[in-house]
Amino acid sequence: MASRRLLNRLYYFTVEDEGILAEAFPKFEAESFCIAYKVDGTDDVFVTTAETKEAMDRHDVPYNLLADEESGRVALLHTAQSKEELADHEESVKALVLAHRAIAAACVGVNGDPDLGFELSTSPQDYTYFTAPAGHTFVWRLFADRKEAASFLRKRTGGDRKALEWAEALPLASAKELKSYH
Repeated sequence: MASRRLLNRLYYFTVEDEGILAEAFPKFEAESFCIAYKVDGTDDVFVTTAETKEAMDRHDVPYNLLADEESGRVALLHTAQSKEELADHEESVKALVLAHRAIAAACVGVNGDPDLGFELSTSPQDYTYFTAPAGHTFVWRLFADRKEAASFLRKRTGGDRKALEWAEALPLASAKELKSYH
């Protein structure tokens, strides 16, 4: 398992051929949860966790490191169920959020819920999902800025004070503050 001091960074990287990742990841130790996401709007930029980067380094997977991002700059608002099931995978969820060039995400339910309270098809680019090892697939609403998060949560939660405080306390005001990897 990766040391705790390194689990606070997310990494942007490129590889010569995406097939390298598909070949390498299955060979990594069974106890490692390795994941890489292609960054939206790019042809060859990926984002990954410190744990995955360490596994790639141990197995001499060739990649070009472009930049790193402090994972504390990406915020997650969990439900009780997502918090419980994803406690060990928080960095992976943050990497997914970062791959969408978002600064935050709020869990809005579990795939298959009869009524999430809104229609996903009206703006599918605003949502993503992450499947927990326990089997539940959590639906996440992505946010590119603080104002968007506060507006969505005000409507979604009926103005719940804790949800609004979370949105107002996001570490970044907008995705424009994310590091560039070019």
